[in-house]
Amino acid sequence: MNESELLNRVAAGQGGLVTAAQALSAGYTRNRIRHLVRSGRWTRVARGRFLPMPELDLLRRRRARIRAAVDSLGRGAVAVLDTAAELHGVAGLRATATIHVSVPPDSPRPQRRSDPGLVVHQLTLGPTDVDLVAGIPVTNAVRTFADVILRAGRYPAVCVLDSALNRQLITEAELAAIPPLISGRRGAVAARRCLVEADGRAESPLETRTRLRCVDGGVPPDVLQLEVRDDDGYLLGIGDLGWRRSRVIAEADGRAPHGTPQAVFEDRIRQNRLINAGWKVLRFTWSDTLRPDYIPETVRRALSR
Repeated sequence: MNESELLNRVAAGQGGLVTAAQALSAGYTRNRIRHLVRSGRWTRVARGRFLPMPELDLLRRRRARIRAAVDSLGRGAVAVLDTAAELHGVAGLRATATIHVSVPPDSPRPQRRSDPGLVVHQLTLGPTDVDLVAGIPVTNAVRTFADVILRAGRYPAVCVLDSALNRQLITEAELAAIPPLISGRRGAVAARRCLVEADGRAESPLETRTRLRCVDGGVPPDVLQLEVRDDDGYLLGIGDLGWRRSRVIAEADGRAPHGTPQAVFEDRIRQNRLINAGWKVLRFTWSDTLRPDYIPETVRRALSR
């Protein structure tokens, strides 16, 4: 086995990542490592950590970068905050290249000017606060979401909680255990309000934002994921948000689930069935949620007709 094959085998067992020490042990020289990086065949992802496998997809490359950042900070380093939420697979936070890692409070806090996308924290974590995700030490789901909602604004915080519940990353019982975890911490008062507003029936951040706009505008929906059936019990459609008495449904049209030709075709059939059954169907997009008054005013007019 030559040095390249040996190193690729090491990388495959580490999510595509190798260290400078492993490359040297496999027979590479420092000059050769520098040449591979400069030529673009290898990618430096953290101090002394490289990706020698350019064929990795975006998800695996991102996880390799996170793993490299955590590993480079030594024993006790843990992925936290938005980076931990990303690893757990929760939706609702703005995607960024920044990587958040915590080191033990009693260790020196390193300064990494050569890694501007790395933010180092010193959070106090207990042994039960840490899990492994894809081989990366990360705060567990409950601790992660508790930390995130203390720092995030109301809309992204509720989006995160809705997504965590909907994807069964946490249970209702675990959600109820978060208030003691944040008690006395900065942002706890606002975070507790977000916990009250969380609803796992929301299937996307867009649905959550649409609901919050309606709540803020004084027209909260009666129900989420409203099933509409005909007299024979046939399912005509499911509305993201519903107002039963006025027979109004609001649909949150995200780009991914509604963007294919087949999805558009099915949406039209469902909407026609609902309209013929006497329901008014409203449709909102992400840009609509950026206008505070538009969604509640549109719903209010539909309810008053």
